[in-house]
Amino acid sequence: MPLQGVCWFLCCRQGFSLLGRDYGEKEEEESFELRNKEDLTPNGRTLSEASEEMKSLIIEKNKMGLEEEPELLVKWLLREVRGNWIKQRRYWFVLSQDSLDYYSGPEKGARRLGTLVLTNLCSVIWPDKQTYKETGYWSITVYGRKHCYKLYTKHFNEAVHWACAIQKIIDTKAPVETPTQLLIRDIEENKFNPEIVEHIYQHNPILKYTQGPLYAPLLPFPYGSLEHTHSGKGYGSVREEAVKLFNCLQQLESTREPIPIIQGVLQTCLDLRPLRDEVYCQLVKQTSYTPDPYSAAHLRYWQLLTCMSCTFLPGPTVLKYLRFHLKIQSQSPESEMDNYASFISEALEKTKCRECVPSWEEIQMLMSRQEMLCTVHYPGPGSCQLYISSHTTANEVVQRMQEKLGLQESKNTFALYEQNALWEQPVAGSALIADILTRFEFSTKESESKTQWKLCFKLYCLLDADSISANSIEYLFLFEQCHEMVVRGQLPACEEDLQALAALRLQCLMGDFSTHAPCPPLDELFPGHMLEARVLMSLSAQQALPPCQVAAQGCPATQRFPTGLLAGTLWSHTATAVHKQRVEQDMRLRSCLKEEAAAVMGSILERWKGLAGYSTMDSMAAYLTIARQWSGFGCTLYEVDFYISSTGSFSQKLWLGVAATSVSLYRQGEAEALEYFPYGQICSYGISDSNTFKITAGDRDLLFETTKLTEIMQQMNAYFSAIRHQRGKGEDANITIAESTEVGFHHLGSTPTLLELPSHPV
Repeated sequence: MPLQGVCWFLCCRQGFSLLGRDYGEKEEEESFELRNKEDLTPNGRTLSEASEEMKSLIIEKNKMGLEEEPELLVKWLLREVRGNWIKQRRYWFVLSQDSLDYYSGPEKGARRLGTLVLTNLCSVIWPDKQTYKETGYWSITVYGRKHCYKLYTKHFNEAVHWACAIQKIIDTKAPVETPTQLLIRDIEENKFNPEIVEHIYQHNPILKYTQGPLYAPLLPFPYGSLEHTHSGKGYGSVREEAVKLFNCLQQLESTREPIPIIQGVLQTCLDLRPLRDEVYCQLVKQTSYTPDPYSAAHLRYWQLLTCMSCTFLPGPTVLKYLRFHLKIQSQSPESEMDNYASFISEALEKTKCRECVPSWEEIQMLMSRQEMLCTVHYPGPGSCQLYISSHTTANEVVQRMQEKLGLQESKNTFALYEQNALWEQPVAGSALIADILTRFEFSTKESESKTQWKLCFKLYCLLDADSISANSIEYLFLFEQCHEMVVRGQLPACEEDLQALAALRLQCLMGDFSTHAPCPPLDELFPGHMLEARVLMSLSAQQALPPCQVAAQGCPATQRFPTGLLAGTLWSHTATAVHKQRVEQDMRLRSCLKEEAAAVMGSILERWKGLAGYSTMDSMAAYLTIARQWSGFGCTLYEVDFYISSTGSFSQKLWLGVAATSVSLYRQGEAEALEYFPYGQICSYGISDSNTFKITAGDRDLLFETTKLTEIMQQMNAYFSAIRHQRGKGEDANITIAESTEVGFHHLGSTPTLLELPSHPV
């Protein structure tokens, strides 16, 4: 027994009276941990209800004597008092080095009516104009552990003076540590002594599983509201949210469907970063010394811990505590707890902070410690299915796709794209595929349209089109992506060439012409904007002003808007006529579009009939031969809203073409380049402000206003990187670049020095 007592004293500082250590305000154990039945007083009230704060704080202050605690500020102020209705009362406030007190009056023997003890967890909300407009007073709010004082004064300078003085005292206070933090430190210091660690756990229920509720967080959080920082999300203070999260954790034991709860906990941790360590501590607590460790209810905590470990990393101190906890649980081999502990330990080595919480499918897979099946499409009807984890990046998927499709030796580079029927964007190489799949899931839920999102593996940098074998799958990629550009109207060509390309596309897809073959719609063969532009031009040439507008132009204003009894009727009649005219114009436009589309489709079908006998490979080769006639073949076109050069030239609505050897400028729909800048002439390029891309070529500065800043930057980075990579291998890149080219000379504040490359291996 004496030896046990010595052990008890050595293993913890201050004789291990941890649950009695001050938590800022001489709190009882139950106020920040669990309320036990033993804490009830004979009349059934808890210790906290017996006004222990007044006993433990005010009496102590009276013992010290007022002369030991100099008054820093004294003043009559109004305080908001809540009863049956909210009202303001006048009190004498005294600010000292340790507390904010208020009295019935300024005289020496005045009765103290309340005390708010100041610690480093207190917070002050400064005066705002809205309150002054509503009440005529400037207010400050001081948050403490149990009290919140809302103080009012008529003078703004006085309110600021009090707020500054209180904040200054808060800033001088030593950090408050909770008993959980102190116990974690004790465990870390004694982790190589199993007997002492066991003793710590056995004598501190704060560290072990409980079925009771938690009344305060395990870690210290500032007092106060989050309304001013998380408006619209419905969160309370961090302390309140921490307690709510523990309640959610306990619901996992009894719920039939745990995934919504798990997603909700993860979303809260994503929004409120400080709660991540708190939830880790709560989960370690609930998986320690459980009465029935092998039950399905208990394993729910391990499943949530698995999802947490694949989504967020805890802070360094909590991470050490978590690793120690996992090491203890791994000592029972071949158990479910051991399997989860091993999985979590491996995940912690790979996890980076996620942009999104895991999707429903990902959580299901994590709960069973399995990988997800991800479908990756590629040009044409093909797709591949790959197993991915929560840590798989786009670069890894690209490399695996290249291996599957036999593209490792290709001189060109590839990327993953997020794609639907209306939108496409390359995926950054370090992006987590799990995050992208989660975005797809949320977009499908929020969007009313049934647009199907998918991941697509495509050519990204076309460095050497001539080396692509006609029998390779890469040739199919080139053909399909070239056709995408044609349909989007990004391949300048004459009407005859576009119809010839559409006929070759039909021959490639359908074979020889047949009246029974299902023909794809025209918008999948021919650029639709050309039809619309042609019809609008013909209609505008025929269109004349309607009679009502002609009459209105010849009438004075007093006659156009007559007053009197019939004015409303006449105006209504005019509006109805205008609306009818617009409807007629719309119907005429649709009719003309149908007629024009039918005529174009007829021409395409006639050309298709003349291609009888062409094989699929012949059709693809002929298609690409026509496409290669454009000097910009192989480049990626980005829309530029405005362009200006240091020489004074400027233009609107252009295409910026980024290719393997150069950057070019085109007028939309025109084949000839306005400007041409080989990479050897480019000295620097980068983002100069929120919507401007800048290129310096020789002594010229070129500014482009565009919404595609990131995409342009990534692609130029990729081309320069690929060129240097080929040179490093000793290959002839056939491209000259300036050795002094600066990349990303001036970026946005939130943009890294060099934007990461998209998902292709470099």
